[in-house]
Amino acid sequence: MPFTQRTHSSHDHPGRLLALICCCLFGLMGIGPARAATEVTLQLRWQHQFQFAGYYAAIAQGYYRDAGLQVVLKEGGPGIDAVDEVVSGRSHFGVGLSSLALDYLNGTPVMMLANVFQHSPNILIARGNNRHLADLANGGRIAIMVGQQDAELKAMFVDEGIALDKLDLSTTSRHLEDFLAGRIDAFNGYVSNEPYLLDKLGIAFTSLKPQTYGIDFYGDLLFTHQNLAANDPALVSAFRTASLRGWQYALDHPDEIIDLILRDYNGQHKTREHLLFEAKALTELIQHQVIELGHANPGRWQHIVDVYRRFGLVHGQQSLNGFLYQSEDPLDWQSLYPILLIAGAAILLGSVLLFFIYRNNRRLARELADKTLSEARYRVMFETSPAAGLLWADDFTILDWNKEATRLFGWTLEEVKGRRFIDFLVVPGEQGLPLANLERLQHNELPHSINNNLTRDGRQLTCEWRNARIPDTPGGKACNISLAIDISERLRLEKENRRMAFRDPLTQLPNRRLLHDRLDRLLRRLRREGGYGSMLFLDLDNFKPLNDRHGHALGDLLLQEVARRLHSCVRESDTVGRFGGDEFVVLIDGLDRNPETARQQAERVAHKVLTSLGECYRLQQEPGAEIIEHRCTASIGVTLFDAQDSETGIFRQADAAMYQAKTTGRNRYCFAEEPILEP
Repeated sequence: MPFTQRTHSSHDHPGRLLALICCCLFGLMGIGPARAATEVTLQLRWQHQFQFAGYYAAIAQGYYRDAGLQVVLKEGGPGIDAVDEVVSGRSHFGVGLSSLALDYLNGTPVMMLANVFQHSPNILIARGNNRHLADLANGGRIAIMVGQQDAELKAMFVDEGIALDKLDLSTTSRHLEDFLAGRIDAFNGYVSNEPYLLDKLGIAFTSLKPQTYGIDFYGDLLFTHQNLAANDPALVSAFRTASLRGWQYALDHPDEIIDLILRDYNGQHKTREHLLFEAKALTELIQHQVIELGHANPGRWQHIVDVYRRFGLVHGQQSLNGFLYQSEDPLDWQSLYPILLIAGAAILLGSVLLFFIYRNNRRLARELADKTLSEARYRVMFETSPAAGLLWADDFTILDWNKEATRLFGWTLEEVKGRRFIDFLVVPGEQGLPLANLERLQHNELPHSINNNLTRDGRQLTCEWRNARIPDTPGGKACNISLAIDISERLRLEKENRRMAFRDPLTQLPNRRLLHDRLDRLLRRLRREGGYGSMLFLDLDNFKPLNDRHGHALGDLLLQEVARRLHSCVRESDTVGRFGGDEFVVLIDGLDRNPETARQQAERVAHKVLTSLGECYRLQQEPGAEIIEHRCTASIGVTLFDAQDSETGIFRQADAAMYQAKTTGRNRYCFAEEPILEP
């Protein structure tokens, strides 16, 4: 594989002198000019945009040319699969996603060369402001990519306890167009693209990011075929190095690269403003100021695989050893053989020794500089991390403790260094969890846990922890790093959101959605155990005059009192819910197996409810205010059902019986006499 050599003066290093001698000798031997550059193709994931700025820069700045390569960029688009293009041999390299690991584990011969985006730009965009995942679970069509390209978006729902089969998922190709037309309620997008377009159109939306829910995949990555990596490692190394140089240049000179895109790569007709927005968003995801470009964390990759395993896409403990690229820089002495035939042994040996010493010293200096840079990057990342960080030995002694840990837990580094964190940070009785995590870390696992922790002022926080093992190094023992975020408020909000999703905010009774769920559970129990259940469908009589005369505030007080009275009429195993407005539903469980006896039991409950709700209501909006007396009865429809009946039929029969009670005089209950039929 030919590489263009840089020119240097011949008087500063022995190695350069050797190179000059080699050139002269090759000239004497009649060796011809360097071979033409090798043409390789790179398949992009999508159409040209700043997302691929590094590859444009590598071409424009001549980095590929310097590496002896002529790179052809193949634009992506709908129906073009970068993995298929590379595996089929139509392209040498491709830009992929974290799902490439799944392809590898399923037998596809691919190798990940470099993680360009340290965080995924993939987000779920929902219509309207302040939307939550629970809102989408309650209805609305969601457009995602085909296959497992959006596994991180699906994982958000799963981790929030929302089953995927409860979602209306679609894989239509025109996501943004369908969203603007109102055909879908949410769709997958890039943080660098669709938010800009929706803001420009003045459309309210909510960006739901997987990172907010603890799902942090890599974004765009560079990959190739394993055969190419094995058969021509020099070519793969040269392409990888030149590409990362291009990305470094693009991130350091975004305005210049945007000019280049507008001139040569703007098939999407994006504006400069749009490209600047994209550049800023993607730079934040790449994080090249603190993380080395292309860096891949094996532990983080294993966590991504664990997410796929939760979906049943990965089975067993398969290894990623052949998936992650290992850089090699072998020294090729074959080019020196002609010198051995021509030059004297003493001169050649001396030159080679000098060259070897020079290269060895330079490598050692580079390794020392890299180590120093890595340590500096670690210190910057550790101290500026938004997560509380602990570095600890296998005996749980704290070695390091960052500023966020001080802010979160209250102790300073000086106060905790050398102490065992299980003695003051872990809630008494829960010391077994760190012991279990240590054992898993020593077996190269990456335990993730949610547990309670103590603070210096005696408070108790719920924290989400992620842990990793730092292996033995020359002069140092293995240790462990743990990062924690306080999720106490998130858990409280999630609990409140779940309560709001299934409870009527005025009466705190189950709402219509939860009533359907309770009825479904009751029917399933009847299918297992047999017997009967009953539904009472209530509509209040004489409620509207109270609202008209005294206002809705007093009407709300009456509805709350109705809820309390209904609860007093039934058992804890029964369900009282508000169906909407002044309509309520009572589900009665555990009735007798004999239908006549079950009917009598339901009738007794209906009579008790009718009597209780018919008593006078004494309503007072606030202490000292006038007490308003009001009489309000109920019309009740009662239906008896067993395991063979359907939810729709049960509600329809109860509602029809309630209407009969309403039209025949009110303040009474009527049984649904007709059998329950499917609509």
